[in-house]
Amino acid sequence: MAKRVICLVLGALFLLALPLRANAAVVKKGVGTEKKIALTFDDGPSRENTDKILSILEKYKVKATFFVIGENAEKDPERIRKIYDAGHEIGNHTYSHAYISKIAPAALQEEILKTEEILKGICGKRPVVFRPPGGYYDDASIALVEELGYRSILWSLDTRDWSMPHSDRVASQVESDTCEGDIILFHDLEDKRLPTPKALERILPYLIRNGYEFVTVSELLENEAD
Repeated sequence: MAKRVICLVLGALFLLALPLRANAAVVKKGVGTEKKIALTFDDGPSRENTDKILSILEKYKVKATFFVIGENAEKDPERIRKIYDAGHEIGNHTYSHAYISKIAPAALQEEILKTEEILKGICGKRPVVFRPPGGYYDDASIALVEELGYRSILWSLDTRDWSMPHSDRVASQVESDTCEGDIILFHDLEDKRLPTPKALERILPYLIRNGYEFVTVSELLENEAD
């Protein structure tokens, strides 16, 4: 009970601490009382880490959401198909990892639609969730993303694994800070130093033992609507 109260308080403080943008429709955390969380992986696919992560997720029967860069997907369709066939959700992360608040609307539309076309060609369906690279956005860019048929997804727990901390540090942060409804940010980028695969081997059994259910981002949003 105490942990749940702490989670609710921290969740409220997290939302209050975020920049207020009156019209920007972005999702940062799921809402509800069930212990459901969404693991997300940005910037792949990569030869170095995506397969390692997929193997670990399969080992623990965990589903996740991969926000992929279109340029990477275009070069590596087989790995995209592997993610999709394993039952994970694939989201749009622009074609070139563009910061969407810093480019013209026409360029943003091209970044999104080009990636959409690539992913639809590989998987047979278009993605419905979008993550702005770096978490940078403004009202205008998010409005355009919404017009293109996407939900914009941020996160409530950032592991900062891209900065290459020790895997124990990543694991300890997730173990101590995870609350119901969290959207947790990891990466599967191309770098041998990435601590994420090793950290997941510790994180996943811990969270499973503590009663957490792993869902895709879209499933978490469905839960939010219930």
